[in-house]
Amino acid sequence: MPSAAVYRFILTQALSLIGSRMSAIAIGIRVFQETGQAAPLLLVAFFNELPPMLLGSAAGVLVDRWPRRRVLLLADAGQALGTLLLAFSFLSNDFQLWHLYAVAFFNGCFAMFQGPAQDAALTHMVPEDQRDQVNGLRQMAFPLAGIIAPALTGLLYPLVNISGIILIDMITFLLAVLVIARLPFPSQAAPSDAVPSSHFWTELRQGLAYLGERRALLGLILYFTALNFLLNGPLELALPYLIRITGSETLSGLILAAMNGGALAGGMLVTLRRKGWSRVHVFLSGFLLTGFMFIAYGWSCHPLLLALSLFLLMIPLPLGWGLFTSLLQGIVPPEKQGRIFSVMAQLGYLASTTSFLLTGALVDQRLEPAAATPGAGMSLVLIVTGVVILLFTLLVAAIPALRQIESRQ
Repeated sequence: MPSAAVYRFILTQALSLIGSRMSAIAIGIRVFQETGQAAPLLLVAFFNELPPMLLGSAAGVLVDRWPRRRVLLLADAGQALGTLLLAFSFLSNDFQLWHLYAVAFFNGCFAMFQGPAQDAALTHMVPEDQRDQVNGLRQMAFPLAGIIAPALTGLLYPLVNISGIILIDMITFLLAVLVIARLPFPSQAAPSDAVPSSHFWTELRQGLAYLGERRALLGLILYFTALNFLLNGPLELALPYLIRITGSETLSGLILAAMNGGALAGGMLVTLRRKGWSRVHVFLSGFLLTGFMFIAYGWSCHPLLLALSLFLLMIPLPLGWGLFTSLLQGIVPPEKQGRIFSVMAQLGYLASTTSFLLTGALVDQRLEPAAATPGAGMSLVLIVTGVVILLFTLLVAAIPALRQIESRQ
């Protein structure tokens, strides 16, 4: 069973995530009230993801060089500072849209260190046979924040306004920092391939060379990158698609709640993997289910079937990412994990951003205008996505080196 310190770390990081989501929602409400436009909120996501999309691999070198505690404290503190700067802009009545974009980019520069540092730090703190349980709990934080943060913000925003929401965010940040400061981090060995600091790019290339020499591992990382591309754009269609199909904002909201419930259930299921079961077999089987459910989701019209297909579609996603994180923590030497997790994150951001841009343009400019009935163009995207996920997953499962990567270590 993981130590109490690990549970405290996961809990306070989840609370900090909820606080950050609440601030983001409150800022979105304020910006929409002032501008009446939705485009600025979409640009915020772009600027926030731009640093890890461009520099994520380079950040991994620093994650491997610096003590994990220092990286985590720096990542949390930087994002808190950005939020405070934006709050000052609002409270001084001097807010301009470029302030929002600048802070989103600033926060993204610090956020790109956080995920890889957490993944690598937990390798030291959690024994191998407990990593699935810990990574499953971490995967549950995202759907929980997706459920709790909007509800709390909706209740509290009329009472405390944006300044009160940001104050809550700062309290959750302080709790997270206090726990990180007192965590019993094991001593961290220097990277085995470390070179003097003037050779930063050489060190980065050595991390990439590690993947180049292990084609099965690189193949699975590219598979997850492809899934990021296939999943993100079509999943972002959920709200407009459901409203078109059901004609009801209320029903659409309930179906989206079922979608978040599936993600939450998937995080819980990570902890139930039996020791003798291959992680690769489990997540490949799960992604086959996701492919089938995408087809059912795009084919269904009844609200109950839509909710059920979305619930089942989402279960394998945190399950797969949690198990793959555990697999990487067991395969990759700890002193290289910052670089490997950062490469994976950078590829994921590139794939997801491209997916958002291409899917939106394809649906709005081509498929929906040509469709005979509203929603038919989006339905086609969902069905094709499901078919491609099925075929791609079957292809990966047919390659022995990928399928048997755990047993060959």
